[in-house]
Amino acid sequence: MTSLELTINGARRVVDANPGDTLLEVLRRAGHVGVKKGCGSGDCGACTVLLDGRAVNACLVLAAKAEKRAILTIEGLANGDALHPIQEAFLDEGAVQCGYCTPGMVLSAYDLLSRNPTPSEGEIREAISGNLCRCTGYVKQIRAVQTAAERMRSGRNG
Repeated sequence: MTSLELTINGARRVVDANPGDTLLEVLRRAGHVGVKKGCGSGDCGACTVLLDGRAVNACLVLAAKAEKRAILTIEGLANGDALHPIQEAFLDEGAVQCGYCTPGMVLSAYDLLSRNPTPSEGEIREAISGNLCRCTGYVKQIRAVQTAAERMRSGRNG
C-alpha cells in the first residue's frame, strides 16, 4: 500500500492505494459514493469523473495516474446546498429516472458545456454517448443539457 496525494473537489487528500487500484476504487473508499461502479470496463459511464476538467471513466484510470491532478466528482459540483445549473436542469426536466447513470451523465454534460456553451443536439448526444441509461431513450437527458446550457448562458438557475 502506498499514499497518494489527490485533489478531490478542490480539497487536497492523502489516500492509501494499492499499486493496481483504480481511481474508482480509491474514490469510493474515500467516501465519494456518487461515483458509481457499473461495468468496470469503461462501457457504461457510471463512474465518470472530471480529471483536470475532462470527463474520464474512473474505472479505467489507475489511481496513481491521478496523483496531484484535479478530480471533480458529482459531490463537488454543487456549491454548498445550491445545485449546479446542470443538476437543476436534470431535476426540472425529469431526466433522473432511477438515478444510477445521473452523476456520470451530469459530469459528461459539464465537460461539454465548459468547452461548448451552445452545443447542437448532435454534440450533446455525442458527449453523453459514453453514459448508458437503461431507463430512458435519452430524450429527457438531452433536453436537460439544452436547458442547462440556456440557463448557464443567461446566468440563471431553475
